[in-house]
Amino acid sequence: MINTLFQRVVLSRLWLTFIVLGVSFLVGALGTLNLVNLLSANLRLLHDYGFMALMDGALLQLAELLAQGFVSCIAYVVFKTCEHRLSEWLGRDS
Repeated sequence: MINTLFQRVVLSRLWLTFIVLGVSFLVGALGTLNLVNLLSANLRLLHDYGFMALMDGALLQLAELLAQGFVSCIAYVVFKTCEHRLSEWLGRDS
């Protein structure tokens, strides 16, 4: 259902596909900018301090970082879908 809606609303309009491509690029880039460093620091904190770090909110922070990673992955998939649609349109023989 989401796939059909996305095709009908976004991919059928080249101008909207281009805008969604740009927005998804920004979301993906900003979401992954420092994600690896923050995730490794959080895991190191959990490893070094264990239960005390859990009580201070390290587990919640880990969940937030993982959710940010998933959002970045979704943004990447949307970006690649829009890129494919625009490349298909540009490469079409007239």
